[in-house]
Amino acid sequence: MNEALRIVVVAPDLAITDPDDDYALSQAERSRKLRIGLLESGFNLVATLPADMFLMDRIAQLQPDMIIVDAESDARDSLEHVVMATRDAPRPIVLFTNDDDTRHVKDAVAAGVSAYIVAGLAPARIRPILDVAMARFEHEQGLRRELADVKTELQDRKVIDRAKGLLMQRQGLSEPAAYDKLRKAAMNKGLRLAEVAQRMLDAADLLG
Repeated sequence: MNEALRIVVVAPDLAITDPDDDYALSQAERSRKLRIGLLESGFNLVATLPADMFLMDRIAQLQPDMIIVDAESDARDSLEHVVMATRDAPRPIVLFTNDDDTRHVKDAVAAGVSAYIVAGLAPARIRPILDVAMARFEHEQGLRRELADVKTELQDRKVIDRAKGLLMQRQGLSEPAAYDKLRKAAMNKGLRLAEVAQRMLDAADLLG
């Protein structure tokens, strides 16, 4: 993993208004430990942002490599904001929480969370956790690209078959001859075979 990995932490405002509020103090302390752990592990902590309506714009401006959600009981709401903010430009998302209610883990993973870490703030654990999260994200993105390529290939094949059928019907060509004609047209025009086939179909639809 790149030592200069740019990270944005999404967290609620943990300003302490009551010095006797033990819960608020504990949350502020765990949040502080997370940031210290990130810095000690060599990561570039570029910003800490609230999960609000401006999150999408801020993430688009900052272009982080990874997003860490530091949340407690509002983890679900925070995740919804983060998932929406990364919908068009996916990034690995890691959730750190002390909330042991794991009912929403499946939903979180399905939404794109690469790692859901409960009580995992020991500084020595942070780098391995983020390494695994990044590797998992990259693997899943690779699978999505492969699936998209397969879908495109199948769609291209359908278009080419339709164009071949049109040539066979209107010009009395055999299937090999129709394919060869499409292939030569693609080579002459410097286009993909499927692009030539689609143009032929569009022209046929236009002319009737």
